[in-house]
Amino acid sequence: MTILSDVPVSAARQQLASIVNQVRTEHEPVYLERHGKRVAALIDSDDLAHLIALAEDMTDIREAELAREEMLRTGETPVPWAEVKAELGLS
Repeated sequence: MTILSDVPVSAARQQLASIVNQVRTEHEPVYLERHGKRVAALIDSDDLAHLIALAEDMTDIREAELAREEMLRTGETPVPWAEVKAELGLS
């Protein structure tokens, strides 16, 4: 099988089934081009779910870093987990 990486949209219409099979087996995206510019990508759905989960994890990590930086700037101290649970009625 010829490995495709960049395919004009017009050609992708004719090859959609084989492109879908390729991205599922090779786990590499195939980029769709219009006028020589990438405009979209086909990617395995499991790979996309994994990328989304990683992006969400990175967002959580960055927000935690920002919270720590704010605590250092303001001199605040963390609220103990036991106190949070008690306030929420979880203990």
